[in-house]
Amino acid sequence: MSETTDAALWARAAAGETAAFGTLFDRHARTVYNYCFRRTGNWSQAEELAAIVFLEAWRRHADLRIVRDDALPWLLGVATNVLRNSRRSQRRYRAALARLPRERGEDFANDVDERLDDERQMRAVLRVLDKLPRADQDVLALCVWEELSYERAALALDVPVGTVRSRLSRARARLRELTETCGHEWDEPVPIEETRTT
Repeated sequence: MSETTDAALWARAAAGETAAFGTLFDRHARTVYNYCFRRTGNWSQAEELAAIVFLEAWRRHADLRIVRDDALPWLLGVATNVLRNSRRSQRRYRAALARLPRERGEDFANDVDERLDDERQMRAVLRVLDKLPRADQDVLALCVWEELSYERAALALDVPVGTVRSRLSRARARLRELTETCGHEWDEPVPIEETRTT
């Protein structure tokens, strides 16, 4: 028996079947979580952002127009918007903290070494990616890290396919320039390999 499509699960969720939404969550939560980590370099923040993505999806589960065949492009589009909102909030928060007197407290980090190392490496990659325009970063993250086709990335970002292609081409070219001049700030090279188009 073939696997139930996302569209069928979404329709069942819209009809009030919470287990169908749970299946969608099980199917896509790890990908959304990894996408958020790759955009933030922080596991805890990625977990919070992924939760917000699925809260937004649940809030809109009665809208049958959202998902046609595949929920992932829409979910990653929501994640991209959640990340943008989070960055704006963080900027406001940092600006507010900067106005307060500084006090140093003890840091009670409880993450394991492996998670800290992942975060350190991801932040190094993000320092380089931050030199790209935000729109190019979004396309790179969706097409290269999440391996979405041009068409699915276009759905996620609500832009034409040609825009995805040109942004990705521009991002790859700029990354090549940056990796030649940055002195290799990371352990692993930034992935700029060709993206699948299927």
